[in-house]
Amino acid sequence: MSITRYARTILAGSALLGMVVLGCRKETPGPDTPIADGGVQVDLGNMPYSTLSEYRFFLGNMADRVPNTGVLPYAPITPLFSDYAHKDRFIWMPSGAGAQYVSDDQVLAFPDGTVLIKDFWFEGVQPGDVRRVLETRVMFRRNGAWLFADYVWNDAQTEAFLDLNGSIVPLDRKDADGVVRHVDYRIPALAECHTCHKSDNVAMPIGPKPQNLDMIMSYPEGPMDQLARWAAEGYLEAGYPLAIQHLVAWDDTTQDLELRVRSYLDVNCSHCHNEHGHCEYRPMRFAFSRTDDISNIGVCIEPEEIIDPGWTHIVEAGDTARSVLFHRINTTNEAYRMPLMGRTVVHQEAVEMIARWIEGLNPPCTD
Repeated sequence: MSITRYARTILAGSALLGMVVLGCRKETPGPDTPIADGGVQVDLGNMPYSTLSEYRFFLGNMADRVPNTGVLPYAPITPLFSDYAHKDRFIWMPSGAGAQYVSDDQVLAFPDGTVLIKDFWFEGVQPGDVRRVLETRVMFRRNGAWLFADYVWNDAQTEAFLDLNGSIVPLDRKDADGVVRHVDYRIPALAECHTCHKSDNVAMPIGPKPQNLDMIMSYPEGPMDQLARWAAEGYLEAGYPLAIQHLVAWDDTTQDLELRVRSYLDVNCSHCHNEHGHCEYRPMRFAFSRTDDISNIGVCIEPEEIIDPGWTHIVEAGDTARSVLFHRINTTNEAYRMPLMGRTVVHQEAVEMIARWIEGLNPPCTD
């Protein structure tokens, strides 16, 4: 959906682990006083708390993820892949605070007091085919800076505890075809979070951008444009454009294949592959707003680093075997895989989609 009938404004966020850095936008810092709306307990001066339950983001059994008053669920059009983990995302803001629109492809400018919450969970976990929440990442803004915290859930699924050291959780899960698959799920350490969640080494969210939020969502009161719902909640200020150049769902086969590929690469790769990211020295620029020129994806661009002499271009038109990009997304070898962090298994369905796109490119590269 590019058009919505409600006034919009922008705020956003993704969630990951704990550290304080100077924010990249200049906003007036709010006071470090406790905020409590609808039972939610946000005391910026004392965060992060040692346990997730102290925030009171959820009602009843915390693992059921029933949001408290003012804790608004949200979802991206195309999500980041994380070893087939499911994710639930929520945002909370103090009364009277709202995010501001910057551009379609930039994270919303969030005010102090904003909290972004992201759960990672698997279904079909063995033994017993159970649902298991592994971690909840919390990102909050205080005094113009983003801070991160990660909460690791106990086996009883009754509480999650602050842990910034990182860990590996081995588990067996049953996939959609009923096949049991093993994954060594990586809960990142603080430094790992900052590798991706930064711009010019300043910590920031990477997910909540208008281009990846502009869609219809189901709410208890009925379906509604997601940005309009944020505006109705007071979480998005008026002034955002009615027409937004948005992504498409990468797995929506009714959409153009190239748009699906560009959307997937934007969400999974562009936070590092841009002028201000971790991989700024690489030639690729995977932002959706840049890849209408497919040379920014690496089509017919020779790699700076020769990994294999047979891999002649970052993307060799019509030939996956000669395409560096294909090999990087199709391996779990840490020396070569892309993304470098956030996955330990191959996203098979996405690899197959990108392979079809590469094979359909023509004419062949001539260099």
